[in-house]
Amino acid sequence: MKKFIGIFSLVLILALAGFVYWKYYFTYSDGYRSGLLQKFSKKGNIFKTYEGEMILSSIRSNANTSIASEKFLFSVNHQETAQQLEQLQGRTVTVHYHEKNGTLPWRGDTQYIVDSVKAEQ
Repeated sequence: MKKFIGIFSLVLILALAGFVYWKYYFTYSDGYRSGLLQKFSKKGNIFKTYEGEMILSSIRSNANTSIASEKFLFSVNHQETAQQLEQLQGRTVTVHYHEKNGTLPWRGDTQYIVDSVKAEQ
């Protein structure tokens, strides 16, 4: 009986560790998004995180204005990337992101973690 409880406990711990890795650390997808950086701030009650909002334009009219748009909410972990984004508010930027399956309080409010940014012309 002790052997069974030991093996069961080990399998349970490994399954729990696998789930935690998959939910919070596994990168589900990564890619690039381009749009107008509308908002960027540092916020939080206990854990201060950098949070941003971009407007992604999907359809443009002849006057080069957006007709249909979608918001892209993201978090930033690195101070250098956050400083770059603070300087680029109101401009069109392209960001590289990693999408996680879940959020952690010290990593940000969203599943999208931005790790680099490039200003567009």
